[in-house]
Amino acid sequence: MSYIISGIQQVGIGNPNVNEAFAWYRKNFGMDIPMLNEDSVADQMLPYTGNKGHQRHAILAINLKGGGGFEIWQYKSRTPEAAKFTVEVGDLGFTIAKMKTEDVDKTYARLKANGVNIITPITVGPDGKKHFYVKDLYGNMFEIVDFNDFFHKGMLEQGGPCGMVIGVSDIERSKKFYADILGYDTVVFDKEEVFADWNGIEGSGNKARRVLLKHSKPRAGSFSNLLGSSIIELVQYKEKAGRKIFENRYWGDLGFIHFCFDIKDMQSLKKHCAACGHPFTVESNPDFDMGEAAGQFAYIEDPDGALIELVETHKIPILKKVGWYLNLDKRDPQKPLPNWMLKTLRFSRVKD
Repeated sequence: MSYIISGIQQVGIGNPNVNEAFAWYRKNFGMDIPMLNEDSVADQMLPYTGNKGHQRHAILAINLKGGGGFEIWQYKSRTPEAAKFTVEVGDLGFTIAKMKTEDVDKTYARLKANGVNIITPITVGPDGKKHFYVKDLYGNMFEIVDFNDFFHKGMLEQGGPCGMVIGVSDIERSKKFYADILGYDTVVFDKEEVFADWNGIEGSGNKARRVLLKHSKPRAGSFSNLLGSSIIELVQYKEKAGRKIFENRYWGDLGFIHFCFDIKDMQSLKKHCAACGHPFTVESNPDFDMGEAAGQFAYIEDPDGALIELVETHKIPILKKVGWYLNLDKRDPQKPLPNWMLKTLRFSRVKD
């Protein structure tokens, strides 16, 4: 297996107003560096968009504290649809994005002062770490988790996404998928009960099995230092079935639309996914133009149909003001980019 996974590149979030969402995520989560800001037709995801392209506006934003980014996504040619039901923590798909912080209490106080909808108090999770849960303007849930893996020490105390809570129908089957393809091969905890630390979250009264996974091997590649380590929490209801969050809806509609990983050697990964029984369902051109960036992307489905995006980045803007773009094809794929180079991205921050 020769492909490389550098970490969680971003979490895709379908929103009704991309600029309003970007402003909220900047203020509250520090996602203030736009790596991509593109208003164009999305015509590569036809199996998931009614077999036609759609005008959309997308902003890919990161937090230089470290972790993944957000792909903030809005349909322009149609009105994005919400789920037909209130999404619960055990429904099938991506239910809660995990956001890392070096100081849970400080983040809680800051978000409370900002008027953010905090839906649980600070509690201790099954892993023994402090955390709490919030919602954004549109009801998407985020878990603020105590973490010790950060890129830039001089930024906000909170970083970007470091994981995802995923509702599944069969934990053993999903454990194998996320271990075999994405490297989450180590169990941090595996517990089954009605969880008190979920009080206030939709679906918290249901008995569930929760399994937290991490990767045993450190991530490698160009962006591994920035993206950092990550975790995945699988949730399976024990006494009822979870509902499929995106059933009868399009990719890009409201909610967490995909979970994206930065990778290297797409063709090797394609062969491996097919051998694992999860072939690519979408594959872009080898050098797909994304406006200010370029690369190749592909999608696979997890065992319950949740969309995993895989992106091989070829070109990124480092300092757009002076026309500095980095061609990654000419670099050692195993070697992280120099920290000083990535830290120059701070000059592209959007300041309110």
